[in-house]
Amino acid sequence: MSDEAESRAKDRAEAAKVRKRWVTLGEVLGVAAVLISGLTLWNNWNDRRETKAEKAATEQRASAKVAKLVLVAADGGKQTLALKPAASEQSVQSQTILFPTSLGVSPAATTGEPRIEGGWFEHALIKAREAAGLPDNSRGDERLPVVIVTQYLADGDPHEDVALYDVGYTISGKFLGGHSVTLRGISLVAKVKRAHAQAGLDARWKTLLPAAK
Repeated sequence: MSDEAESRAKDRAEAAKVRKRWVTLGEVLGVAAVLISGLTLWNNWNDRRETKAEKAATEQRASAKVAKLVLVAADGGKQTLALKPAASEQSVQSQTILFPTSLGVSPAATTGEPRIEGGWFEHALIKAREAAGLPDNSRGDERLPVVIVTQYLADGDPHEDVALYDVGYTISGKFLGGHSVTLRGISLVAKVKRAHAQAGLDARWKTLLPAAK
């Protein structure tokens, strides 16, 4: 083989090596591009999934919060406390109010107008205080425990809430004129199970009025 032929052969071999290197580099770049594209798609999908999961969790927490009922006194009157849910998304449908067994007062029921009326228990409460030897006049707010069973709607869904509340009241009057109870407000004590509601109510009443019979 002449020197010129040998030189051309070497050039062709070198050119082939260069082309092979370029092909190999191109393949690597192609695979890298596919991997990057796949990783980008996976990241986007994972971000969307996490966003949806976070949104669902947030909505679930918000729904659970709305479903929890806390009653407050809308306004106070001498003999009647109008009640309303603390959350505006809730609507009370009906209620049953339970009183301590020793008072001998039957449960009171309301529909569409949640409230507590002093007339339901005033006479029995005054007698219980007299039997316990308590002062005729309050020096501050006294407490009467009650259980309130509430049927209500939250975001259009029906729920039931059973809770122990303290009704704040004062008692005042004169010997000849008699004594009367003025209602002040309510405060949540605890959520209770319906089956144990009366027992829990009676236990708290004995704590607040130990000498009551």
